[in-house]
Amino acid sequence: MIPWLGAHTPFPDVAEALTTEAPGLLAAGGDLSPERLLAAYQRGIFPWFSEGQPILWWSTDPRMVLHTAEFKISPSLAKTLKKVEKSGRTDGRWQVRFDSAFEEVMRACAAPRRDGPGTWISEDIIRGYTGLHALGFAHSCEVWLDGELVGGAYGVSIGQMFYGESMFARVSDASKVALAYLVHFLARHGVQMIDCQQETGHLASLGARPIPRAAFLDHLKRAIAKPRIRDWRPIPPMVAGGGTGN
Repeated sequence: MIPWLGAHTPFPDVAEALTTEAPGLLAAGGDLSPERLLAAYQRGIFPWFSEGQPILWWSTDPRMVLHTAEFKISPSLAKTLKKVEKSGRTDGRWQVRFDSAFEEVMRACAAPRRDGPGTWISEDIIRGYTGLHALGFAHSCEVWLDGELVGGAYGVSIGQMFYGESMFARVSDASKVALAYLVHFLARHGVQMIDCQQETGHLASLGARPIPRAAFLDHLKRAIAKPRIRDWRPIPPMVAGGGTGN
């Protein structure tokens, strides 16, 4: 049994999350208002559910995170990043922007993929996170080619904590370019950890790794208490030698 959240029911302690059957499942119900979402993220809780299900709230243990200093740039991605950065200085075919098409990025992330159906990102999710974006707590990184949006990523930012939500690509490496710019920008602004929520092989290939929930929450408490980032403008990653210039 997990608690059902009413309109004003607070979240239970994350220690009450299930450990069997659905490990990490904490509660159901509530809403996706910006206020509820902020309350969740500040406690290390995130929503994740499929169509036809109630809103489900999770706090997984272990927690998949990406330390910004550990982000891996492959040789092929480094080559693409150099091409994008050079284009930005010369012909402008490639451009990277922040927060110029937040909802469009969300809808692209929600669209059906070539290898399967669309994601769990529903209209309610889009409304909730665009509300966070309007309040300055959710941000997107967009990759443009010849004026068309070809890749991007979005997430939630509180203090010096960033919570990655989803990314997409319509051309090769475009989502990784968005992530590389985002990681580099966040590192330059003191963000040490990006929450990736759940473990996947793709995230692991980029440098993410699982850590105990207790360690995640300890870092979270300190990070969200710091001043928020206010100047969101892309900084080209420095890829000489394979690093990000952090």
